Amino acid sequence: MTDKYRLRERVWDDLEDSGVARFPFPPHGRIPNYAGADEAAARLTETDVWQRAETVKANPDAPQLPVRRAALRAGKTLYAAVPRLRDEECFLRLDPTTIDDIDAATTVSGIEEYGDPVGPGDVDPIDLIVSGSVAVTDRGERVGKGEGYSDLEFALLRAFGRVDDDTATVTTVHERQVVDDAVPTAAHDVPMEYVVTPDRTITTTHEDDTPSGIDWDALDEQRLAEIPVLDRRSP
Repeated sequence: MTDKYRLRERVWDDLEDSGVARFPFPPHGRIPNYAGADEAAARLTETDVWQRAETVKANPDAPQLPVRRAALRAGKTLYAAVPRLRDEECFLRLDPTTIDDIDAATTVSGIEEYGDPVGPGDVDPIDLIVSGSVAVTDRGERVGKGEGYSDLEFALLRAFGRVDDDTATVTTVHERQVVDDAVPTAAHDVPMEYVVTPDRTITTTHEDDTPSGIDWDALDEQRLAEIPVLDRRSP
């Protein structure tokens, strides 16, 4: 099995050394932006799962900016999580019928300015989740930046019945982020059904189930105290 820390460092270094990384710099310590993010988003919009989706949840990082803009331009309701789930109303809803400046509304700062805060129970059922990644395999094993919020957001929405087994999971990445490593996974890790790069769309061979809810045993007291919506509901 590949150590996730070493894998992250290897991919971040490779994106930087190859010249593929794009602003913000350095790529290390974040979901890295990359040359071709627009092309990956355009390829995603050609897929059946995208075209069927009416509601999309996307991460707020730079490489998924074109995905967020494409969602609103296609008339899809867009959701993003409040950073670090720090508020009781820990998701932001962007309604395409009320937003007049899509470019501004989909930036990191614009999501908070234009988005309407809602609690997880008030989120519309999500058809498609688009995640950023540091690395991913064609088996659907995803490696994020190491803080665990993407998986926790899924678990929280699952606990409130806002996502289910029919919710599609996708990541958009550069080809250099698709790795052959055997990546260790845990029960709370969300597998990716599709990996979309600027050059191809991969239907993964994942066999893992998506998390059925919140793995309370994986959350320590400090993490719970930082996330009000979980702290109030912890067993």
